[in-house]
Amino acid sequence: MTVIDTSPHSIANENLRQVGKNKPRNDAPTKVFGRAVYAGDFHMDGMLYAKVLHSDRACANIISIDTSAAKALDGVHAVLTSDDLPASNAVMTDLPGQVGGGTKNTKQPILARNLVRFHGEPIALVAAESYELAQQALELIVVDFEGTEGVFDAFEAQRPDAPKVYGQDNVVAAYKIRKGDIDKGFAEADYVLENTFSSQYQEQAFLEPEAAVAWVDEHDILNIRSSTQVVEHFRAVADALGMPHNKVHLQAPYVGGGFGGKEVMTIEVWLALLAMATQRPVKLVQTRENSFVSHGPRHPFTFTHKTGITKSGKITAMKITVTSDAGAYAKLSPYILLYATVGATGPYRVDNLWVDSTSAATNNLPTCAYRGFGTMQANTACEAQMEELAKLIGMDSLELRRQNFITTGDPNTTGQIIRSAVWTDQCATQALAALGERPANTDTHLYGHGLACYQQSYGRIRWMKDTSESWVGLEVDGTAIVRCSVTDIGAGQMSALAQIAGEILGIPMGEVTVYFGDGHMNPLGGTSTASRALYMTGKATELAAKNVRDNLLDCMARYFDASPGELDLGDSKVFVIDDPDRLMSTKDMVKHCASLGVHRHSLEIYRAPPSDGLDPETGQGEVFPDFTYGAHAASVSVDIDTGEVTVIKSIGAHDVGQAINMRAVEGQIEGSALMGQGFALSEELILENGVLTNGSLSEYLIPTSEDVPEIQSIVLESRSGLGPFGSKGIGEPVFAPVAASIVNAVADAIGTRIHHLPLTPEKVLAAITALKDAAAE
Repeated sequence: MTVIDTSPHSIANENLRQVGKNKPRNDAPTKVFGRAVYAGDFHMDGMLYAKVLHSDRACANIISIDTSAAKALDGVHAVLTSDDLPASNAVMTDLPGQVGGGTKNTKQPILARNLVRFHGEPIALVAAESYELAQQALELIVVDFEGTEGVFDAFEAQRPDAPKVYGQDNVVAAYKIRKGDIDKGFAEADYVLENTFSSQYQEQAFLEPEAAVAWVDEHDILNIRSSTQVVEHFRAVADALGMPHNKVHLQAPYVGGGFGGKEVMTIEVWLALLAMATQRPVKLVQTRENSFVSHGPRHPFTFTHKTGITKSGKITAMKITVTSDAGAYAKLSPYILLYATVGATGPYRVDNLWVDSTSAATNNLPTCAYRGFGTMQANTACEAQMEELAKLIGMDSLELRRQNFITTGDPNTTGQIIRSAVWTDQCATQALAALGERPANTDTHLYGHGLACYQQSYGRIRWMKDTSESWVGLEVDGTAIVRCSVTDIGAGQMSALAQIAGEILGIPMGEVTVYFGDGHMNPLGGTSTASRALYMTGKATELAAKNVRDNLLDCMARYFDASPGELDLGDSKVFVIDDPDRLMSTKDMVKHCASLGVHRHSLEIYRAPPSDGLDPETGQGEVFPDFTYGAHAASVSVDIDTGEVTVIKSIGAHDVGQAINMRAVEGQIEGSALMGQGFALSEELILENGVLTNGSLSEYLIPTSEDVPEIQSIVLESRSGLGPFGSKGIGEPVFAPVAASIVNAVADAIGTRIHHLPLTPEKVLAAITALKDAAAE
C-alpha cells in the first residue's frame, strides 16, 4: 500500500504528465519474460571457465606455491599466481569512478604474494575447458603456509603491541569533530546518559553472485562483460595491467543486485589476466560460498554515546566515539567511517558536539560498501540513545525528537547548512499513526511499537567533484534515444532516464530507448552508488533533454508565429498552449526541424556542487550535496518462551523530493524493509579467529517470504531536492531507519534494551529472563 502526500508547503511544480506516475518500467518486460542477459548468462564460442583459489586461513606466510600438477592436467590452459603478474601486483580499491581528485589511492594485491592477510584472499587463478576441470586443477595446487599471529578485534588492533596489518598502527582512518563547547553543554544538562551500542557484519546476499566474461578481440581490445556497479572500472583494470585506458572496454548491461558489494572491483582484473594469458574468452561465476569472501561485507561498528539533556528534552551536548573494523585492507573504510561520523548525531541539531572516530585494520574479512554506507549503523545507535533518553526523562519519544529535529537553515554535524526541505516531523507523525493501536500483551506474547528517524546523504562526497554525462537525441520518426553509461542494478536506473526524457520531450517513455551500462560507447554517467544515479545521471539527462526541447521549440515558434514560451510538448505533439488545436505531431515536428538543420540532440554534463573538505582540527565543512529525511515505524510481537521476534507491520514514510516512478519508489521502501529486518533480527557473518564459519545461504539467515510483514509506503514530496524535478536520492535513505525502528520496538515490547545486534531469539530470551530474575530478587 502506498500513500502519497504532496504537502501544501512544497514548491509548486510544473504539470507533469509522466514523472511521478505509476508507469511500467522499460526494463520490466525484458526481466519478467527472462530475456535479460546478465553477465552469467553470456556465452562465447571457445570460452574457457575460471576458478579462484582462495585462502582457507586468515593470516599466514606463504612459503611456496606448487602449481605443476594443476598445469599438467589436460584441458587446463592457464594457472596464474602472483609470480605471473605485473610487478606492482596491485589493483585500486579506492572510491571508484572518480576523476575529480580527493581519493586516498588505496590498493590491494591482485593475488597474495608471500603472505595472506584474510580468509578468502585470492592466491591463484585457473582457466580450463570446464568448471569441473578448473575445480580439479585448484585441488592440485599445493600451498605451503607458515602460521603467523593475527589480530581479530578492532580495539585490540590499536594496541602498540598488536600485529601490524596496515601501516604502523593499523589505523586506516580517523576523524574528529569539535563543535561548540562540550564542557559547557554537559554543565547545562539536567541528566547525562551514556550507552554503548554495537552492530555486526552483514552480507549483501545479492541475487546474482560475481560474474563476468573477458576476451581480447581482433583489435587487441580487452573486453569485459561484468556484473558491476561501476563501468569506470575499466581505468583500474588498465592501470593494474599497465595498459592504455582506451584498450579496456567494460560493459554491465544488467546487474542482478549490488547493494555496494559490486562497487569496489572484484573479479574483473582476474578475468582480464586469464583472457590475456590464454587469448581465449574466459568466464567466471563465483559460487555463493566464494562470493561471501570476495567483495567485503558491512562494517561492524561500536558507538559510545554520552548525551546531556535538560528536563524539558533539549539536547545540550553529545560526546560520541565511533570504531569500525576495516578488515585486512582499507578499501572504502575511510569514507564509510566519514559517513558514520557525519551521521552519528542522526537528524538532530547538536550545538555542543565532540566526535572521535577510528577505523582499524584486522585480519578479518575486508569490509566495504553496503547500502547505508556507515550512516545506517550510526543512525541505529543514535535512535536507540534517543529512546533511552526519552525513558530517562519520562517524555514521549516523538516529542523528544521534535524538540531536537534539525530544520532547514540549521547547521548539521559538520556545520553544513541544510538547504532543502526537512520533513522529518511529518514523516514520523504519519508513520506512527499508520501503526495504529499497540496490541495488548498476552500470556505468550509481548507487543511493541518502535520509531526511528534519519538523515541520509545522497550523492558523493563533495570534494570528489563528481560529474555525470548524458546524451539525448530525437530520431526523425519522433522516437528518442538516451545514451548514458550508468549501470542498472535492478532499481530502474535505465527506466528512470526514459521517464525523464519522455516527460521533457512530450513522448511516452516507451518510445525512449536508453543505451546504458557501457563505458566506451556511451558518455560516462558515473557509478550506481551513493544514491547518486537518479540524482546525477537524471540531472544530466534532464539538462540534455531540455536543450533538445529548447532547440525544437525555437524552431516551431517560427512555424506557429509564436514565442517558444507559448508552446508545449505533450502526448507526442507540439501545440500552442492557448490554442491547442494548432498542433503538429512530434514525428512531423522533428522532420520539419531536421529539414532546417536544427540540432536535435545534446550532450550535457552535470557537475555536483564541490567543496574544499573538512577542517582537520574541527571537522567542520561541507561534505555532501544534500540530504534525505524520513522515518520508519515498526510493530513487533515477541514470543516469551522462545525469544522469537515477528515483525507485524513495517511503515516507511519518506520525503523523496519528487517521485520519478512511484512504483520504483515503493519497491525501494519495501525492499529496504526486509533488508533492515534481516539486519535487526537475524543476519550476521560469524568469524572465528578471522575464519568465516557460516558462509552459505543455508547458514546465513536472511528473511524469506514467510517473514514478510505488512508493509506500507508513505511518500511525501517536498520537491526541494537537487535531482531532476526536485527529486532526492532514496535508494539508501529509505533503508537507514528500518533496523532502528525494529530494535526500538523490541525494547518497547520486552522492557529492556539489547545493545548488540542482531536481536536473535537467544539474546531476546536471555534479556527477558534476566529482567524476570531481577524483578524476582
